[in-house]
Amino acid sequence: MIDVAVVGAAGYTGRELLKILFKHPDVNLTCITSNTYSNYGLAEVFPEFANKKPLIFESHNPEAIAEKCDAVFLCLPHKESMSIVQSFLKNGKTVFDLSADFRLKDPDIYTEWYKVEHIAAELLGKAVYGLTELYRGEIKNAKVVAIPGCYPTSIILGLAPVISQKWFDRTSIVVNTVSGSSGLGRKPDSRYSLSELDGNFYAYGAPLHRHTPEIEQELSKLTDSEDVKLLFIPHLLPVARGIYTTITTKLHKKIDSEELTGIYKSYFHDSKFITVCNGFPEMQWAVGTNQVFIGAHSDPRTGTLIITSTIDNLIKGAGGQAVQCLNVRYGFEETKGLI
Repeated sequence: MIDVAVVGAAGYTGRELLKILFKHPDVNLTCITSNTYSNYGLAEVFPEFANKKPLIFESHNPEAIAEKCDAVFLCLPHKESMSIVQSFLKNGKTVFDLSADFRLKDPDIYTEWYKVEHIAAELLGKAVYGLTELYRGEIKNAKVVAIPGCYPTSIILGLAPVISQKWFDRTSIVVNTVSGSSGLGRKPDSRYSLSELDGNFYAYGAPLHRHTPEIEQELSKLTDSEDVKLLFIPHLLPVARGIYTTITTKLHKKIDSEELTGIYKSYFHDSKFITVCNGFPEMQWAVGTNQVFIGAHSDPRTGTLIITSTIDNLIKGAGGQAVQCLNVRYGFEETKGLI
């Protein structure tokens, strides 16, 4: 049994993480924080937890939090985690950071895309990217685990089995991804409310969405030192949750869909949360789960590789992925608390 704290527990990601942690048999949730709801009871903010442990939201005080936990989940906005991580590490805690602050390895790239200087740059090379399907071995000994974003999770896992192949141009990949409104966080912005999105659909953030360098960094690691470049176009869908990704690129050789499916099934043979489909997956299959559904197809008429993947942005794209990493880090069964 390990004691854990959730910093920033009052957002969509924090709320989903709490649901998972409460049902994890090897976790004792000892501390939750929120500067907005400091001193409020958990059930006052989230009534669905009325029969759970009667925790009180505290303010973000790293030293006080560290006294109550073995591991800490940081569910803070980008740019905020880097200011408090060192406090937890000095107190011997394992950090699972759900922001983007430790995903990028190059501090200059972080500054370019997030418009601030990284104040804990010395940790960037030490943090492990928290995609268990790719870095299970490294996560086992990590002190800082950088939990991937929801878009990158869907895209990186979609391309990982084939990105090392030379069947296609790895510098002209096109990615169209749609997300439910919860992917934008619990923001007081009417543009992202379901009432504004209802009956609407649009792209945003392209071509310079800030998750782009994270995706390119991780995919490039999987190649023979060739830099991957992609055009990433995110869209907002008028639903609360879910991510659906469609990836296309021109093939240099003929390969049929059956062979592609075989490659994907072989690559993910030991990945408990990935299902490779013979057809195109549907987003509703993934919503409410930590599952990833992936389909890979070849269109012989146009010579195009088509990859589709879908996840729940709040679970496999955030809280569930973080708990999956915790399970690996502490030697628990990888599915604990998640199925």
